Amino acid sequence: MVTSETWVKLRARMEKFEVLEQDLDEHFIRGSGSGGQKINKTSSCVQLLHRPSGIEIRCQKTRSQADNRYWARRDLCERIEEKVLGEKSKKRQAAEKIRRQKRRRSRRAKAKMLDAKTKQGSKKKLRGRVRPDE
Repeated sequence: MVTSETWVKLRARMEKFEVLEQDLDEHFIRGSGSGGQKINKTSSCVQLLHRPSGIEIRCQKTRSQADNRYWARRDLCERIEEKVLGEKSKKRQAAEKIRRQKRRRSRRAKAKMLDAKTKQGSKKKLRGRVRPDE
């Protein structure tokens, strides 16, 4: 359930990126996927078109039409933010971080890392329990 407080935050974010309600074309369509008769009868899927940018969003995260309206607008703001900020956007930064983590190490870096692990292992062996003389 989306609260009025979260709507207020979303409205402020929309103003920040100059997304106006009159620039949005909103349609309610029948969703697809699992859900049986209920999904086939109700038009809870929200389709948003932001005319100035040409970005189209379809949202069917929940069964509630009101909640889907919120989520569609939030996704639209994220897309516009990514378009405006480009490299600086949070999604882009997270993807870049994962890419760096998965990047293959050079042979020298890998050898250095393995050498450090071996040294650490030998240090840990020295931490063994000292037995009193019997």
